[in-house]
Amino acid sequence: MQKTSKDYLFVGIQFILFGLYVFDYFEKFKTLAFLHYLALILAILGFLVAIFSVFNLDRNLTVYPTPKNNSNLITSGLYKYTRHPIYSGIIFFTFGYSIYLGSIYKLIISGHLFIWFFFKSNYEEKRLMEKYSDYIKYRKITGRFFPKIKKPQD
Repeated sequence: MQKTSKDYLFVGIQFILFGLYVFDYFEKFKTLAFLHYLALILAILGFLVAIFSVFNLDRNLTVYPTPKNNSNLITSGLYKYTRHPIYSGIIFFTFGYSIYLGSIYKLIISGHLFIWFFFKSNYEEKRLMEKYSDYIKYRKITGRFFPKIKKPQD
């Protein structure tokens, strides 16, 4: 599939937000000790989810929302539970690390990343549906960033 200008826009702004996340301009806030360590665990978990998801994609990995021409739809590993586990991992990491540091600035950037990943994943899913006929079925049974909660059977 051919990349479009939207691919470059989504990735460009994403990397700008990553760059902004590195800095910190505001006062820190204090967190309760248990929340402080819970946030650190969330950040570590997010980092691991993102790393394992990258390895799960293997040669299909691309930073662009448009899938590679010679790629396959991956629905195993963490992709069995969520359609965008790399984004999920980054979201968990950035929010967890922001709370761990007590950084309002980083929390704001994390919120922007979450919103940006929502829009990027919308575009990405349109492209995936164009490429893979079974993506619609996969989309119905898995959550976007978090696993779907299945309703109990009567």
